[in-house]
Amino acid sequence: MGSNWTAPKIAKHKVSDGETPLVMLTAYDAPGAHMVVEAGTDIILVGDSLAMVVLGYEDTLQVTIDDMAHHTAAVARAEPDAFIVADLPWMSYHVSTEETVKNAAKLIRAGAKAVKLEGGQDRVRMVEAIASAEIPVMGHLGLTPQSVLSLGGYKVQGRTTNAAVKLSYEAKALAHAGCFAIVLECVPSLVGKMITDSLSIPTIGIGAGPDCDGQVLVFHDLLGIYQELQPKYVRTYANLKESTITALSAFNNDVRDKNFPTEEESYKISAEEAEELGLYGAPLPVSEDPLASW
Repeated sequence: MGSNWTAPKIAKHKVSDGETPLVMLTAYDAPGAHMVVEAGTDIILVGDSLAMVVLGYEDTLQVTIDDMAHHTAAVARAEPDAFIVADLPWMSYHVSTEETVKNAAKLIRAGAKAVKLEGGQDRVRMVEAIASAEIPVMGHLGLTPQSVLSLGGYKVQGRTTNAAVKLSYEAKALAHAGCFAIVLECVPSLVGKMITDSLSIPTIGIGAGPDCDGQVLVFHDLLGIYQELQPKYVRTYANLKESTITALSAFNNDVRDKNFPTEEESYKISAEEAEELGLYGAPLPVSEDPLASW
């Protein structure tokens, strides 16, 4: 199955033109991809957030290009009817354009239809190199989690006039360099609207207000699976952590109380076979060589 979405189609998708907002969700494996697609999602992001919500790291800095390729391939094997974007992880696009393009190609070969990278003016050269290699690239501005150390933590960006103007300038620079869409993370809603209105390509918000051209959330956040970090912008639609623990505890108790499995949950053989095996009290025939009749 192939997606109806393409990078050029997404690039023209603006709410100001009457389009419905885009929906992007993360997925990191085949079951997750199946679920988000069956829910009607437009874009799957194989995000480097997998470092925290799947691999158990404290931040996204530990995830590697091999990790991203591995999980991108798992999502792609589900053949989802959605457009797959894969994150370029930290230090996979910071050294040289040659290395950047090779890493982008690795994610495309794994099954992505586009890659995403973080940063503004300082990433323009990399965006141009990726686009020149005929690989669609999505930008990411505002709070860039790979910059958590230099930012001093997970903080809202663009709160001052100068910072907002800089973000707007960088968004235009990324669009000019070849990005087909830009994620805006953790910026004031008015700044999100200002940037969205200034661009011909769509913005996808995550904590950037309601006026972006689309919205994205992390699979494990909105389902209440990952609860260690609870940003203001996350709306939890279920508490699967609690319901899953309840289900697993019920199984554990049933096993310990010998309530699982029941006869109905067990396989049977015929009475004749059972009698021949000596299962009705008759001793099994014993041979000096147990393998003699094999």
